[in-house]
Order: sequence, then structure tokens, then C-alpha cells
Amino acid sequence: MSEKIITAETGTNIADTEAMNMENTQTDTQNQTLCSETTQNESASESIIEVRHLGKIFGNHEVLKDIDFDVQKGDVTCIIGSSGSGKSTLLRCINLFETPTSGQIFFHGEDVTKTKSAAKYREKVTMVFQSFNLFNNLSVLANCTIGPRKVLKMKKDEANAVAMKYLELVGMSAYINAKPRQLSGGQKQRVAIARALAMSPEVILFDEPTSALDPEMVGEVLEVMKELAEAGLTMIVVTHEMTFARDVANKVVFMDGGVIVEEGAPEQIFTSPKEERTKAFLSRMLAEKQNA
Repeated sequence: MSEKIITAETGTNIADTEAMNMENTQTDTQNQTLCSETTQNESASESIIEVRHLGKIFGNHEVLKDIDFDVQKGDVTCIIGSSGSGKSTLLRCINLFETPTSGQIFFHGEDVTKTKSAAKYREKVTMVFQSFNLFNNLSVLANCTIGPRKVLKMKKDEANAVAMKYLELVGMSAYINAKPRQLSGGQKQRVAIARALAMSPEVILFDEPTSALDPEMVGEVLEVMKELAEAGLTMIVVTHEMTFARDVANKVVFMDGGVIVEEGAPEQIFTSPKEERTKAFLSRMLAEKQNA
């Protein structure tokens, strides 16, 4: 009788042990999968640019105060806010056209505020200005090849091919022999975008790219930028174009008085902002648009 009990109990214990072993194996497998997925997600979400405690002072005026934000690969970050809020200064600091007074800017983990080669950094983080900054004495094609030839040391034929690729992309390949003075504002800005793309950057910074344009020219430039965003280009855009920010960006940063007041997804910022200053700014922008 006792032998049967022992055998039964032993059988039960063996069964329980096998079940536990199977559960542990499944759990280990699940954990390994989860770890693998987590590692992949962490890798996919690695920041290209990290801004930490950034400050900028001009004389006695503190323009930027303790700025923190990240930019990941493929992000379209729109920075909005009233004139004088520090948006363009922030962009110029990120590109090292302005030297930050304090804080750090990391590019792939390296603090570029300590770099001895700002020009090398700008090959990867380039800028499109509101005033175009084209060379008036050069043709459209030459404006787009001078960077690749002088900085990237491309041969003429290679630089021409790269420039033509991007001029085609922005719809300006028919104007390669024109001089900037022969172009409209919208056309000049499209050439400026092609020139930036010809440097094969990882990130393009746009400083109010439509602010110097006539209203009828704004749409053509924004359409090009929308296509670049859809192609996965990483962009930081200072803009007053709220529709573009709402429809194209995946992250919106609202600045006021030199600080980041609020940041988040466009749907959150534009439909349910948390901060009173954000609400007031968006209300003003809506009123101005309705009165225009």
C-alpha cells in the first residue's frame, strides 16, 4: 500500500516537475524575445541629437534657458512660438552658428559644443535659411555642386549627378543654368533645399523657410518639405505654419520667453494643450489666420 502511494506521489511529482520545466522554458523564451525586442526598440529609438540644459545669453539678455529635447532618426520636429521666443537662436546653436553659453549638444553621443571642427559637423547637420543664402553670381547647378565639390571633395561629374538628382526632386531641374536673380522666392528656397540635400546630411534644420515668401509661393515649398518628411528625412523646422506643424510633424515644441513650455505629439498640442501659454498662443494664431 505504501509503495503504491509512494509511486503515485512520485508520478505526480514528476509530472509537476515536467510542467514546471516547460513553464520555465516558455518563460525564458518569452524573456529572451522581450529582451531582443527591447534591444531592437532601444536601437531604433536612439537619439541623433540630444540637447541638454542649453543656455544662450546676448549681453544682459538671456535668450535660451535650460533647453532640453531629443531628436530621433526620422523625426520631424516643428518648433513653434511667437517672434523673439528663442526659436531661431536654438536652431543656430544646434548648428553651431551661435556658441551656446551653457549646456551641451550631443550628436550620436558626442558633445559637439567641444568640437574643433564645426564645419565637419555641419556636413551632417545642415541648415536651410529663411533668406535662401544662395550665391547670386553662380548658376542654380553651381550653387548645388559647390558644397559637394569643395567640402565633400567630389569630382565634377559626381557632384553634378548628385545635384541634378535633388534639383529634380524639388522640381528645379529645368532651371540649372538660371541665376538666383531670375528666380521667384519659392524657386530660390527649393534650390536652397536641393543644395542642403546634396550634402547628404543626416538632419536638416529649417529656419522659417517660408517667412520670406509671398503667400502664393509658400505652398510649393511646404509641399517639397512634406515629401521629404514622408521619405524619412530627419528635420527640425522653426515655423509659423501651424497647418504644416499639425499635419506633417510627429513632434511639436512650443517655446516662449526662451524656454520650452510644452512639447508633444501634434494632436495633443493642437487639440488639448496643457499649458495656458500654449493655449493663448494657438488662439492668437487662429485669430490671425481668420482675420487674414
